[in-house]
Amino acid sequence: MIDIGRREFITLLGGTTAAWPLAARAQQPGKLPTIGFLGTAPSIESQRVAAFVQRLRELAWIDGRNLAIEYRWAEGRNERYAENAAEFVRLKLDVIVTSATPATLAAKQATAVIPIVFAAVSDPVGTGLVASLARPGGNVTGLANQMSDTGGKKLEFLREVVPGLRRLAIMANVGNPASVLEMREVQATARTLGLEITTSEIRRAEDIASAFEALRDRADALYLCPDPLMNTNRTRINILAVGARLPTMHGVREYVEAGGLMSYGANISNQFRRVADFVDKILRGAKPADIPVEQPTKFDLIINLTAAKALGLDIPPTLLARADEVIE
Repeated sequence: MIDIGRREFITLLGGTTAAWPLAARAQQPGKLPTIGFLGTAPSIESQRVAAFVQRLRELAWIDGRNLAIEYRWAEGRNERYAENAAEFVRLKLDVIVTSATPATLAAKQATAVIPIVFAAVSDPVGTGLVASLARPGGNVTGLANQMSDTGGKKLEFLREVVPGLRRLAIMANVGNPASVLEMREVQATARTLGLEITTSEIRRAEDIASAFEALRDRADALYLCPDPLMNTNRTRINILAVGARLPTMHGVREYVEAGGLMSYGANISNQFRRVADFVDKILRGAKPADIPVEQPTKFDLIINLTAAKALGLDIPPTLLARADEVIE
C-alpha cells in the first residue's frame, strides 16, 4: 500500500532524485537489500530524507539499482507508527530507519531482530531504547540529539531576549516519553533560576488550541519540547503563540522557519546524513549492538527577526552576533 503522502513527498524532493521511491517499488520483493523509512510526514522530512539518500549514493547505495527503500508516514498520528512498523516486520526488511522517539519505540516493540537506526532521539538511554550510548546492545542504535541536555542553554537565550522573564510555560506532548523527560529537565533548571513554571500537556492536535487558551496571561515566554506531533502542527502553534504574545523557544530549526522566535539544537539534516553511514555499516555486516550511539558536537542557534518584530521584541546585538542563522 502506498501512503497518501507519497505524491506530495516526490513533488517536494523535486527533480530526478524524486523518482527513486517509484524505482524502488519496481523491484521484486526480496531481490534487493531493503530499508524501511518510518517517518513523521513528507512535508516535514523531505529535506532530511534527501540528505539521507544523497549520502547513501555517496556510499554507492543507489535506490532502485542495488537498494530499495520503503516509506511509511504517521502524519501526526502516533498509532500509525505501530501499524507501519508491523508492516515493515511482515515485509522482512533489512534495516528500519526512524526519525524521532515515538517511531523508534514502535519499531523496537515490533521487532527484536531487524536492525533499527534512529536519526534524532532525545534520550535513547532514558527512554529504554539502548542499554548505553557506548554499548547499545540489542538491535537499536543511531544518533541522539541531546534535546533534554540543551534546556539550560535555551533558557539562557530566552532570558536574554525577555529580560523580565519571570513566568515560563513549558508545552510538551506527554504521549512521547522523550518529551516528558525533557519537560522535567527544563522544569528543574527553571526552578534553579527562580522562574515560575506552568506546564501545558497535550496528547493530540485537538489539545493545542485549548492549551494556549489556558496559558493566556499566565506566562512571559513558552518553551516547546520538539516532537513529531508538535512539528506537524508547528505553524499553527506559532500563530497561536504570536496571538498570545508569547516568545517561543524550540529545539529544531523547522519551527523557526514556520514562524517561531528561536531554536537551539543539533542540525537534524546532518544527522540524517550520518544515519546513512550507520545503514551502510549494517548492510555490510555490522551489528547495531556494536555501533555506539553518536551525539552531536555542534548546536545551531536560529533567530527569526520577523517573529521578534511581531512580538515587539528587540533582539540584543550580542545575541544576533552569536546566532548561526538569522531569518528576516
